[in-house]
Amino acid sequence: MTTSTRGTKVPAVLVLEDGRIFRGRAYGAVGETFGEAVFSTGMTGYQETLTDPSYHRQVVVMTAPHVGNTGVNDEDPESGRIWVSGYVVRDPARVPSNWRSRRTLDEELAAQGVVGISGVDTRALTRHLRERGAMRVGIFSGEAVADDAALLAKVQAAPQMKGADLAAEVATKEPYVVPAIGEKKFTVAAVDLGIKGMTPYRMAERGIEVHVLPATATAEDVYAVNPDGVFFSNGPGDPATADGPVSVMQAVLARRTPLFGICFGNQILGRALGFGTYKLKYGHRGINQPVQDRTTGKVEVTAHNHGFAVDAPLDTVSDTPFGRAEVSHVCLNDNVVEGLQLLDQPAFSVQYHPEAAAGPHDAAYLFDRFVSLMEAERA
Repeated sequence: MTTSTRGTKVPAVLVLEDGRIFRGRAYGAVGETFGEAVFSTGMTGYQETLTDPSYHRQVVVMTAPHVGNTGVNDEDPESGRIWVSGYVVRDPARVPSNWRSRRTLDEELAAQGVVGISGVDTRALTRHLRERGAMRVGIFSGEAVADDAALLAKVQAAPQMKGADLAAEVATKEPYVVPAIGEKKFTVAAVDLGIKGMTPYRMAERGIEVHVLPATATAEDVYAVNPDGVFFSNGPGDPATADGPVSVMQAVLARRTPLFGICFGNQILGRALGFGTYKLKYGHRGINQPVQDRTTGKVEVTAHNHGFAVDAPLDTVSDTPFGRAEVSHVCLNDNVVEGLQLLDQPAFSVQYHPEAAAGPHDAAYLFDRFVSLMEAERA
């Protein structure tokens, strides 16, 4: 049960599974919530972050100290609801100031039942997560605040992110179509594993009619739309659980249909090619991650949201059941695999978010690369 905190100073407490406790004030809804504690380094774009389905069952800590100054509008959401399990900020804006703002962030969180906490030393919390790793967390406020030992026991009983199969929980239940803007040039079947609204829009801008399919779609469902290309989206959870999407992608690779995947889709491609996946210590989240495109040597500032990665060799070409594959992109902070490409057929993926509605837009060219693959295949 949750209630609004607007105009109140309801006490709240954040409890990490290792016993570290942070105290503050309720922000958004009052009640209790659980998830995996992760930090996002973006200074802007909080509305896109909140509505990104990839954040399902995660409690997001904002490293930027001042959050909410532009309020909430009706144009920027990436999906139909807020997906984060909880929200942690240091200094929430008292009054939003933006010509598109319709309500405060606090009001929006409360209206959607999202339990948050403010007044927390998010710098100390972020340093703790960076040293110890992402972990389970609970936020408690109002009547939910009890003795610390009881709250810690609740947190330690919550489910972990490793082994979580979440894509079907956030994906569309029914197929829908995003029409091409202007002249239709191609048809793409997009498997929704937690797709953001801007992704099919970026394809529609390029003359692509996008058929968005549920996460449970089969290869028969994909080819029923007669696609020129197939796309696998971002999404939440552990890629080791995604056997269904992996099977569908292998069917696509077997037919040599042009293929593009982002984020979770990159991990699915990794598994489809025979590589493993693993959980990162604290993941990459934010809109300022440096990645090198090894095919061009160009360094891009990119938007990320992932806690798992592909385990593939960085400096060798690998033989796979679908031809030779190599790592095409790499994170310059920690050498994590950020992209894969096949050398013998038209398929590639990246671990980050090239649609990046809140910016940056350095990687938008990847949609053009997908179009080029479909043009070449048609020719």
